[in-house]
Amino acid sequence: MDESGKPQGPQDAQESAAAPETADVPATADDGPRDGGAETGKDVRGEDVPEKDVRGESVPEKDVRGEDVRGEDLPEKVTPPPAGGRPAVTPGSVDGAANGRRGPGGGILMGKPFGVPVYVAPSWFLVAALITWVFGGQLERVLPELGAARYLVSLFFAVAFYASVLVHELAHTVAALRFKLPVRRIQLQFFGGVSEIEKESETPGREFVLAFVGPLLSLVLAGVFYGAMYLVEPGTVPGVLIAGLMISNLIVAIFNLLPGLPLDGGRMLRAVVWAVTGKPMTGTVAAAWVGRALAVAVLIGLPLLTHTGALGNERPEIGGVDSLTDALLAAILAAIIWTGAGNSLRMARLRAHLPDLRARTLTRRAVPVEPSLPLSEALRRANEAGARALVVVDGHGVPTAVVREASIVAVPEHRRPWVAVSGLAQELKEGMRVPAELAGEDLLDHLRTTPATEYLVVEDTGEIYGVLSAADVEKAFVAAMARPS
Repeated sequence: MDESGKPQGPQDAQESAAAPETADVPATADDGPRDGGAETGKDVRGEDVPEKDVRGESVPEKDVRGEDVRGEDLPEKVTPPPAGGRPAVTPGSVDGAANGRRGPGGGILMGKPFGVPVYVAPSWFLVAALITWVFGGQLERVLPELGAARYLVSLFFAVAFYASVLVHELAHTVAALRFKLPVRRIQLQFFGGVSEIEKESETPGREFVLAFVGPLLSLVLAGVFYGAMYLVEPGTVPGVLIAGLMISNLIVAIFNLLPGLPLDGGRMLRAVVWAVTGKPMTGTVAAAWVGRALAVAVLIGLPLLTHTGALGNERPEIGGVDSLTDALLAAILAAIIWTGAGNSLRMARLRAHLPDLRARTLTRRAVPVEPSLPLSEALRRANEAGARALVVVDGHGVPTAVVREASIVAVPEHRRPWVAVSGLAQELKEGMRVPAELAGEDLLDHLRTTPATEYLVVEDTGEIYGVLSAADVEKAFVAAMARPS
């Protein structure tokens, strides 16, 4: 469900977007001159800009791929998961609408219900083996006549249990598709399932419904299995399986309804606070702190309840195997809840700063050059204009390509008079023209659609404004993540 990152300290998004001055074409991420009193030239916008030297080094090529703030590989972009209260992993069939940016895989593809791929992660097999072993031990006490066959019955139970988890996730998925929210995939994994919904709900009402449908379906399944218990003989294999599925779905529903992020109940609480205050950030903060309190309660309370027999079990010896198992389970659940709550806070903070990512302010100044112009002359013109990018234009001044910074770096200085800029340029494809007013998630979505290292930024009139580097957007994204709310 959520994300964790490595903050780099508060800094302005524009400042973080500017590359070191050792670049081939000096960086100016803002619209005004940075150095007072410096000699000026003209860029493609006709503005006076300070002249800077062109060095023989540059920032290494980066695209919007790489790693996001959680340390996960991003598919051809830097796209922040819509945050708020969207956790990515939930404990014990506890789900959530994750917005992580993982690759298209993530396990074994089982199918595509409603057009959404469903994957089984490798960690599921570990959980399935654990459930088979634990449930098999219970069957030995209830149905000793099964012998070794009890483990086959237990394996069936593990598969059936995760099938009910899938139904839980499909409820979130159907609701999201109903609200026209794209769903990347569903993944069954350790301690539950994940529905990766790519966008945030637009209203608190939709957020509440999207969170509530999962536990609701688990309650419905528990009711269905409860009714089925009257159709089978108690003390038989079908009777034990149905009773186990009824209890497990009931536990899933109740646990998910606990009012703290990253659980569904936390998202419901977030929606209520959002509706009352009108501020989704306030809802996220409230639900995340309740989630952290819930994590502490699980860490301390679950072993105590088990030891005192409050859950209807026999009181185990302190220090026994059962006590250690309960403590370990409580620690795992508490860690997942605590981490998910913290990640929800970080993602909400990122969402609050996303509007700072504006194409206009992150754009590098650029100069237009002819395709046959030698690279050394093109860099000289860029240096005079205080620009940091080159745009290749045809005989009518229409832009046809942008020169890739990494390609410039790769050309030794002594060869630059003999290399034409056309050989270093990337042809402008559909989607590589970015409106200057694009900002926030709209900007990131645009870059995700057409992955590239540089983009041509244009005004509404079609006039060239400059060049946007994917590396600058990545730096600004990380800086936004590190800034305080």
